[in-house]
Parts: sequence; C-alpha cells; structure tokens
Amino acid sequence: MKYISNFPQIAKRYQKEFDLPLLFVDPQGNVVQGEACCANPEDSLRCREARQRAVEETLRWGEPYLHLCLGNCVIWAVPVMHNAELTGGIVSGGVPIDDCSPEKWGAARIRAAANRLMELAVEGNLTNAALLQLRRIDAKRESERAEAIHELKSRCYDSIRDIYLREEPELLAAIKRGDRPQAREILNRVLVGIYFLGRDRPSLLKSFLLELVVMMSRTAVECGAEPSQLLGANFSNLVDLASVSDEADLSSWLVSMLERIMDSIKEQRAYPNTVLLTAALQFMEARLADDISRDDAAAAACMSPSHFSRLVKDKFGRSFTEILTQMRIDRSKELLRLTDKSILQVCLDCGFNDQSYFTKVFQRYIGSTPREYRLRVRTSFK
Repeated sequence: MKYISNFPQIAKRYQKEFDLPLLFVDPQGNVVQGEACCANPEDSLRCREARQRAVEETLRWGEPYLHLCLGNCVIWAVPVMHNAELTGGIVSGGVPIDDCSPEKWGAARIRAAANRLMELAVEGNLTNAALLQLRRIDAKRESERAEAIHELKSRCYDSIRDIYLREEPELLAAIKRGDRPQAREILNRVLVGIYFLGRDRPSLLKSFLLELVVMMSRTAVECGAEPSQLLGANFSNLVDLASVSDEADLSSWLVSMLERIMDSIKEQRAYPNTVLLTAALQFMEARLADDISRDDAAAAACMSPSHFSRLVKDKFGRSFTEILTQMRIDRSKELLRLTDKSILQVCLDCGFNDQSYFTKVFQRYIGSTPREYRLRVRTSFK
C-alpha cells in the first residue's frame, strides 16, 4: 500500500481547523499513515471494520457517512480513489459521543467537519469527485422513489390511466415553468405508480411512457422548442426504450428524456410568452363569473405572479385588473344585448358581486348605465 505524499499537509490543515487527527487507511481499514487512538486496542479488528465501513458507505452514498465506532466515537471518512478504483480512505480521528452536544460538537459542526474533509480530498486530487456526485444523484433518486412509493400508497389509484390523468396537468405546467425539480418529482411519482400497477405488463407500461414523452414534447414545442431538433433527439432515445426492461433503467431513460426536453426549451432565446399569456386570457375568459386573482391567472400561464404582471403590462399596456374588468364589461354588453337576463343576473354572471358597483364601472367604461345601454342597442335593431 503506497503512502500519500500530501497526506501530512492535509492532516495538519484539518487538525488546525477542527482539532481532529486524520488516518489514511487501506480498503480494509488498516491504518497506513497516522496514529490510531482506539479506546479498546484489544478490539483492533472491530475498529478496523468500523473504518472500512465508514469509507465504503461514503463511497456508496457519495457523501460523508457518519459511523459510531467501537470506542463510542463518531467517525467519518472520504474514499481515496484512482479513477473508479477504491485504493483506501481518509478517516477522521472521531468525536467522543459524550462531546456530541450543541455546546461542543453539534450536528451542524460535525456535518461541516465531514464536508470539509471531502473538500480537502478533492483539492488534493485524492478522490473521484465526479463519481461521488453520480452516487449522490443516484441516492437522491432512490430517496425520491421511496417517498413516491409512500405517497402512492396513501392515494387511491384505480389504474395506470388514473395516475396519468391526475398527474399530467401538473407535470406539463412544471415543464412550461421550467421548474425541473418539480417536474422530476412528479415524473418520479408517475413512474413509480405506473410501474407498480403495470409491472406484469411491460408492453402496456412502455406505451404509457411513450404517451407521456409525446405530451412532454408537445408542451416543449408550445414553449418554443425546435420540433425537428426535438424529434431527432427523441428518436434515438425511443429506439433505446425497446431494450429497457427493469425499473431502474426505465427511470433513468424517462429522466433523461425530461432533461432533453427541458434543455430544448431553455435553448430558445425568444421564449414565446404570447402562448402562455393566451392561456391566461383563456382561463380568465372561462371564469369571469368567479373570483379570479392575479395569482390564479399567473398559475394558468405557468408563471410567477410578478413575472406575469410585468409581461401583461409590457404586452397590453394595462394591468391584470384593468384587463379583467374590460373582459367582464365586454361580457356584460353581450349578455345585455343578446339575453333577457335581469341587470342583477348579468352583474353576477360577469363577476360583479354588487349591482351598484357594476353600474358605476359599466358607466365609466361605456358612458351609460347597463339599463340605458340595453334600451339603446335594442332600439337600434328595430
């Protein structure tokens, strides 16, 4: 086992920052550099196993793993690697469990010390930072999958189609917003659900995945993605789907499709906000009788409320409230002209809760009261 030439410098810096010694160990946990301070020397085998496990678990999860060793000390480690091969590890001297208190070694300080050891190993080019990052991503996905399964059990899904119909609108809205974390979370939930219900029918499962990809791609095109570019990227991935068989590969395939789709949206500099604003206007038009807020319309456009307000002002030169009021007045004119509904009913159908206020606003916009307007337009048609 070779010694690490820069280990003494790393150990010295760490000792200065955290007043803790470091050990360099081989893959089996045997000490190669540094001095072990085990409280039970006769149990060196179990101490070695504790150091080995600290290194292996950190490699498995991609981040420092806290382990309680035989001497009742909390230890952590960083794997020393050559490319993807584990060649050893750097292990902290450990914090006595009795010192693990907010006054001495609270959780935040222990976590900071563990993360700092990782930083020093990366700076010293002693570990494979890229591989550890991939392990962290895999661990996060596994955690999200477990959460999705737990949530799935709390919901009452009758079929794969039921899952798809319930989750699709929220997923597509997240894609339009460019909210990758939310889109991944929903996609993971969908995948877990359809795999859980359709695991014995792989062909059916894949057909739903294809349908989902088509819907996500269509949403991307609506948001400005280049159709030909998106089709080319998707085609090669769709071919790969034929060889995918297990759940892990399906998850990886679907997430990669989502990333490609969202990247295709991000690449477009001229984002078609008019498409999203049109969605908001259609939402408002369909719910004029309801109590619509700016936040409601912004959500329909898949935008933040502040960004939505700015775009509305830039595009139409008026505020959301002014546009909504104009739409309600236009609707009231139509009802007054074409129906025999009472003024009060027209008022309510157009989202005005008070007839006197409706009359006041109508007169400000049209120059006459609702009753006068109805008489005038009907007289003109006779």
